[in-house]
Amino acid sequence: MGLPVKAFETLEITFQGSDTALEETLRRTSLLQAAKDEGVVDPFEVFTIARAEYGQLIGTFYEAGFYAPQINVRIDGREAADISPLNPPGAIRRIDLVLVPGPAFVFGQTQIAPLARRTELSDDFTSGSPARSTVIRDATSDAIDAWRDRGHAKAQPDDQQITARHPPGELDVAVRIAPGPRLRFGQLRPDGQRRTRAERIVAIAGLPTGEVFSPRDMQRAAERLRRTGTFASVALREADEANPDDTLDINASVVEAPLRRIGASVEFDTEAGGKLGAFWLHRNLFGGAERFRVEGVVGGIGSRSGKLDYRLVTEFSRPATFTPDTTLNLGTRIETENESDFEAQRARIDIGLVHRFSDELTFGGGIGVLLERADFGPGLDQSRDFKLLLLPLDVTWDRRDSERAPTRGFYARGELMPFLGLSETDSGARAYADLRGYRGLGQDNRVVLAGRAQLGAVVGAEIDRTPRDLLFYSGGGGTVRGQPFRSLGVTSGGVDSGGQGLAALSAELRVRATENIGLVAFADAGYVSERAFSGDSDWHAGAGLGVRYNTVVGPLRLDVGYPVAGDTGRGFQLYLGIGQAF
Repeated sequence: MGLPVKAFETLEITFQGSDTALEETLRRTSLLQAAKDEGVVDPFEVFTIARAEYGQLIGTFYEAGFYAPQINVRIDGREAADISPLNPPGAIRRIDLVLVPGPAFVFGQTQIAPLARRTELSDDFTSGSPARSTVIRDATSDAIDAWRDRGHAKAQPDDQQITARHPPGELDVAVRIAPGPRLRFGQLRPDGQRRTRAERIVAIAGLPTGEVFSPRDMQRAAERLRRTGTFASVALREADEANPDDTLDINASVVEAPLRRIGASVEFDTEAGGKLGAFWLHRNLFGGAERFRVEGVVGGIGSRSGKLDYRLVTEFSRPATFTPDTTLNLGTRIETENESDFEAQRARIDIGLVHRFSDELTFGGGIGVLLERADFGPGLDQSRDFKLLLLPLDVTWDRRDSERAPTRGFYARGELMPFLGLSETDSGARAYADLRGYRGLGQDNRVVLAGRAQLGAVVGAEIDRTPRDLLFYSGGGGTVRGQPFRSLGVTSGGVDSGGQGLAALSAELRVRATENIGLVAFADAGYVSERAFSGDSDWHAGAGLGVRYNTVVGPLRLDVGYPVAGDTGRGFQLYLGIGQAF
């Protein structure tokens, strides 16, 4: 039996020019080079690839501005283009690829017309600039996009004349645009859904039917559908033809995600102990993209206090309530909390609306009820029942480039919650602000400077008549690493508790050591006061080092902190979690 002959043993690429960047690009885009690297051995397959090489490489030449190249693909001495596909070679041993770029062209006369008002084309598309085909394509695309932004959804190139003049090595370009009529949005027509009602898809997308067509409005409609989490895939496409009344229907092709999801979480620090959590999520509870989530958490496992904490949380959300950008949220929380200075059992119910003004700015408001029974004071000999009506308000401005691992931008969240005390409970208000900033340095942001500031205050209520859930502490992974969890509070009237004032600062230096491993150095400081920044107060600080390992769900975080100021420290503190500290 004879052994099969290899497709080709030798590939020789000869570039007859001085442009090393172009040579490298041609080698990188060569189909034959890719076939040899992949070990293609079938002679007919290699022959087919060799004939396709001409079109592949001439496109690369055009993209670089060379419009008179010479390309030779010789198979065992014969030009591939001259070999009949009906009589391909039975064996291929050597292929010679000879590339002669010829002269580099520049633009001569350039014209794209008509242009929409205030359309600005790239300066690269001007006489005397390198005549790259990509520049022509981009300039044409910019002209069409400008028309589409003004409602001309079917704008397209109507004619083009491209002439290469030898000499003087100039490329004349004339492109005519057909804007077409100015159209308005027609109907959104959902397709592909199995469990979600079509009318709810239309309501969530919020496509402005009857208004002038806008690509941005189409993009926002698709984003609204994706944000629900109900759909694994969303694609909005324009109908091929406009309607007689100059409206344009939009087809919404969706693929629904699995209905249910379960998950678990693990956290640990040396003071507060371990925390185990699990959740169950339904993505489409009533067929209108409603989400329902149940989460249970057990904390304080192995903590110094030796007592366990329990929490059960339910969350329900309904998108497109009142407006396409408004979500209705219902939530309940039942928990026990056992700390060194108090023990509490509480229940809270909230109903509220969250409105998204833009991709960066959201506002929320609602009403809630908080019931808490707390034992505190020396020997936990004081008991108090708190009953409050809450009016929580919040605003979030998020301009980070990434939620999980930001390298630039900022994040700001403000909360204001007036509360009305019932049954001899004081009334007042609680305010909280969380500000974060990020700055990337070096190539590909391998070094990131990150900073965080937190401010909080409770006004109007006496500290011993304020629910423990509304007071502030410092220490632990959320405020000051290196200090024990909630180790810094205040002493008021001989009673240890949280304070009504909080200020905390954190700074991190994040360095990406490898593709998946990052190193972190951090320093944190926290301040707690008896009243809103007055009365008895104290502060502490901590610093340390950390390691991050990138996973599909975010960086796996390991931090080791040590107290550097204050008298609340108890040696090294260890923190494990998923995601950056802030």
